[in-house]
Amino acid sequence: MKRKILIIVENLPVPFDTRVWKEAVALHKAGYAVTVLCPKGKGFDRAHELLGGIHIYRHPLPKERNGVLGYVWEFGCALLLESVYSWWIYARHGFHVIQGCNPPDNIFVVAIPFKLLGVKYIFDHHDLSPELYISKYGRRDVLYKIQLWLEKLTFRVSEVVMSTNNSYRDIALKRGGLAVEDVFVVRNGPDLNSFRAVPQNPALKGDKKYLIGYVGTISVQEGLDILLDVAEYIKKLGRQDVYFVCVGGGPSLAGLRKTLKDKNLEDMVRFTGRVSDAEMIEILSTADVCVNPDKPCQMNDLSTMIKIMEYMALGKPIVQFDLKEGRYSAQKASLYSNGENRVADFAEKILWLLEHPDERRRMGEFGRMRVETELAWEYSVGSLLGAYERVFGKLRGRRTLALEPARVKEQH
Repeated sequence: MKRKILIIVENLPVPFDTRVWKEAVALHKAGYAVTVLCPKGKGFDRAHELLGGIHIYRHPLPKERNGVLGYVWEFGCALLLESVYSWWIYARHGFHVIQGCNPPDNIFVVAIPFKLLGVKYIFDHHDLSPELYISKYGRRDVLYKIQLWLEKLTFRVSEVVMSTNNSYRDIALKRGGLAVEDVFVVRNGPDLNSFRAVPQNPALKGDKKYLIGYVGTISVQEGLDILLDVAEYIKKLGRQDVYFVCVGGGPSLAGLRKTLKDKNLEDMVRFTGRVSDAEMIEILSTADVCVNPDKPCQMNDLSTMIKIMEYMALGKPIVQFDLKEGRYSAQKASLYSNGENRVADFAEKILWLLEHPDERRRMGEFGRMRVETELAWEYSVGSLLGAYERVFGKLRGRRTLALEPARVKEQH
């Protein structure tokens, strides 16, 4: 009997969510029947699509809003729709395992009724929801405590957890109480078969000499407000040769565009919104330096950002704040800002790199090599498949051993 999987992701459509799509493709290639349930999004509005042998079902979702009430409304609607769609998918295709991808930590609610039918649950731990809540709203209120409670229940319901790095793995073991053999580190590296540098396009720099690139979600914790302050600092130094291009969409985009205008930085910074992968790769390939202005906080300190590995895959030097997992990923491919005046320090590190092309080249080559030999997606597939062997071993009613160290390379 063919092994069947339902993957539920709530915050991004598939295949736009590249981690979930890479997982789905790898599982399909390994012989699993894979169905994905996700929200609709810009450019991904078809209710059903069969892509590469993988069924993708997309449900409508309220527009993302700022504020606590918007947060509750958005995820409450999503949970209801996921429940309804899951039963329909179960009747039409069937599945043995549900993989829930957070945020938020409530997808286990969809899985509980199916567990009564013998379906197992894997938690794909993308974000630390309690810490994410603090980074967005800056308070440890009742809703924060609810996030902790939901996380605890998620871990309790899960047969297996897939952690994006060892910091998340430690939380699954300590805060979640899982057994070591039930937690697998599945890192989110770029797929080098599709994510490759293209020739530079000087027109993207306008009339400037240097291009600074950014890609990511445009929301509170990503620190784009800091990046605008950095651009303003550089402009006040009299530099007219630096141009910032920020790729991505999100709830803070409109506000940042207004701030851009208020600061009179429209000649120096451009927000593209969401663009195609081809356009994004061309922008980053043209960049002289790439940046990660994620704000120093516990959420960002413990999280692995895919944009770091994407910059490295394209051979770009990086400037970012000195955060634990960011430093682990980039190592010598990045300069790390930790000065008391973080805006000035971040800006000065960008300018230093622009004036030292040999160092930019050396850092870019190191980053590219690190991705090619250790951090690319191909090095995570074994651990992904190991997690599924573990959960299907439990489904058969017998325990299976975790993968041997020789098969899954520990990355910390």
